[in-house]
Amino acid sequence: MNTHLFKESPFRTIISFHKLIESFEEIALSDVDYRSNYAKAILKEIHSLPEFENGIEDYGFIQKNESLIKNLLADLFPTALTNNEIKAVTIPFQNLTFNYTERFRKILSNAGSEFDMEIRDFDAHQFYINNCCLILATYYNQKIDFNKPFFYDIPDERGVVRHYRILYNADFLEIIPTENSIHLNKDDFDLLIDNYTDIELWKSKFPAGSWIMKGFGIVSLFDATTENAISNLKSNLLKPENTVTPTEIIESIFVSLFKIPGLRFGFIIYNPEEEKFNRPAKFDTQMNSFLLSNDQEVHCKNALFGCSFENLLEKNEPFVISNVEKFSQEPENEILGHHLLSQNIGSCIFAPIIKDDHLLGVLEIVSENPRDLNSINATKLELILPYLTDTIDRYNTDMQHQVEAIIQREYTTIHPSVYWKFKRESQSYFQNINHSKDYIFKEIVFKNVFPLYGQIDIKGSSEHRNETVKNDLKNQLTALLQIFENQDASTNLILLEQRKFELESMRQELDFPLKADTEQYIQRYIEEEIHPLLKNTKDTAKNEKMERLYFETLDEKTGMFYHDRKKFDNAMSIVNKKMATILDRKQLEAQEIYPHYYERFKTDGVEHNLYIGASIAPTKPFDIMYLHNLRLWQLQTLCEMELEHHQLKETLPYELDVTSLILVFSSPLSIRFRMDEKRFDVDGTYNARYEVVKKRIDKANIKGSKERITEKEKITIVYSQNSEEAEYLKYIKYLQHKKILEPAIEQFEVEDLQGVSGLRAIRVKVINNTINPALEKITYQDLLDELN
Repeated sequence: MNTHLFKESPFRTIISFHKLIESFEEIALSDVDYRSNYAKAILKEIHSLPEFENGIEDYGFIQKNESLIKNLLADLFPTALTNNEIKAVTIPFQNLTFNYTERFRKILSNAGSEFDMEIRDFDAHQFYINNCCLILATYYNQKIDFNKPFFYDIPDERGVVRHYRILYNADFLEIIPTENSIHLNKDDFDLLIDNYTDIELWKSKFPAGSWIMKGFGIVSLFDATTENAISNLKSNLLKPENTVTPTEIIESIFVSLFKIPGLRFGFIIYNPEEEKFNRPAKFDTQMNSFLLSNDQEVHCKNALFGCSFENLLEKNEPFVISNVEKFSQEPENEILGHHLLSQNIGSCIFAPIIKDDHLLGVLEIVSENPRDLNSINATKLELILPYLTDTIDRYNTDMQHQVEAIIQREYTTIHPSVYWKFKRESQSYFQNINHSKDYIFKEIVFKNVFPLYGQIDIKGSSEHRNETVKNDLKNQLTALLQIFENQDASTNLILLEQRKFELESMRQELDFPLKADTEQYIQRYIEEEIHPLLKNTKDTAKNEKMERLYFETLDEKTGMFYHDRKKFDNAMSIVNKKMATILDRKQLEAQEIYPHYYERFKTDGVEHNLYIGASIAPTKPFDIMYLHNLRLWQLQTLCEMELEHHQLKETLPYELDVTSLILVFSSPLSIRFRMDEKRFDVDGTYNARYEVVKKRIDKANIKGSKERITEKEKITIVYSQNSEEAEYLKYIKYLQHKKILEPAIEQFEVEDLQGVSGLRAIRVKVINNTINPALEKITYQDLLDELN
């Protein structure tokens, strides 16, 4: 007898057989002798026990009279069905059961003595309200559908949890109000059905123990393990893409479906473009693969699979091995068989996931025992494969969308600020009833936008690069000369002397400025003339050691010395990455000023273009103040980048300085998306002047001198109009007040560029100390407030 009861209930529960006794009294008066005599015998036996009719509240009474109760209920629990039906006496929603059929008793026995039978996901809150709903439905005749499916989860003798659906029969129950019960009206009904979760409201309308439930119910179970497993699988597969169901949960679902303890599962994705199986990287830590094991991907024609996978790849049928050890004894299956045996797999199923005749992936189900999995129970996969297929197809579609998003973000210039216009044109194409190859896409143009250009450049990057290349070449030539100096004199004496002469000549040539082809010429000479000579010449142990150390020093990719150049390349990469990171982070703040187009380039430094105007954000009113705000943001961002570089410089593997420059251009222009180049460009002949200046300005000199307009640790602002000069002097004065820029200001004219003259510049030094908190969130309005 199971008596794991909920303590609080609107009912005072009295187990009674009075309705059943009434039916026996009618049978006793019938003309059918064997039925009448049977009923009279039962009535006579219970006559001395009035509790059967009046009610039982002491559950010990039930245990004492177990045999009598069984006889009393014999018509409801026929002996002929006791090994088939799963049935017992109960009180609805309570975990109280007795008078089990033999099948029910065996199920509980297999579960073990420590097992407590409780309704799944059913707490005291639900118990109380469901009992209240029972009163509403039976006593008040309210049409309330509150019977959701209930389940018992009961392990069998092998530990496999089986799921049983619960059905109640309440024909032998009656519900009786007491003097403490509260009479309800229509308003109360409406209030209750709108507040299922308000337990205090329900308790106020149905106080604990204010009603009597008299009689008994019958609970019938049916094994819904397969259906429940499929339902659980569907629920887990339908979870959002950013949540991953733990492997243990999925494995427990397959255990329930196949009723095999210790079952394991895995999965691999099929990549048709490369004809490879690979493990989904997204689920790498949550999902195993018994085919790939430690490999991330394997070609589908790999020797591991042999010809065994013909059914799976060509016929799209499951590949089943009921006995892996026997399977591995066939020569053509030896590699795959031993691969599986090494993972303690005795039987397995590899089922293809197919959508529209295309293989998406392979589901792997394995057991350590032979014959556990076979071609017969493999048919159960037909119940779940459709759901897996939809999930993997959804995964592939989602992955494709994410890949396209990454391509757009990383490899194209469609910035979010202008994405709406591309989207609108794409929707126009899609919604056009004749969307075909003949559709002419409209050009994406933004008119009357104000440009901002800035850069932070590695000072003297070409000279640094050439110098490091020369150093590496000199060191390599020196190392080779040392090897030749120690060569055995009796070996190829004339040839060695010639090579030494050529190497020495090349080393001397590197004392002069590096020519365009010098590096390639020396590299080709060493690879074609020197390395073969070293590898084919027998030498002393000492020289062999020198040669071995030499070859170990070579870079794997270039086959040359790559020491100083590597330091320079690494240093430049670190600077560029840091500067780009700051710019991208600050750009997110700048978009809050007013939506604008932004693009960034990494060359020998970091350049950026900004375009702001009403045409980029037509739903937001544009004011020239937003342009001023953006200009101030640009200046303070370059200040922060300069300061960050100053902090970073001491940690670099190769010391590099940077110069900063801003180009001011106050005339609005138009930008057009070039379909052939897949990027925006300034539109119109007149506006091309702006592009010319951008390309040449950082190499320009101060007019009448050989000094560059840019200088390390200083920001140079190039402009052409007096109003621009006045505006930026205001910004500089404000940033000087904030102790971000030094007091000294340099102003000069810029030498004439091809087709461009009349440019002027301001140059000011950034105060090199720790990152100044004054840099954060300075706006044009702050400046105006300060000046006022």
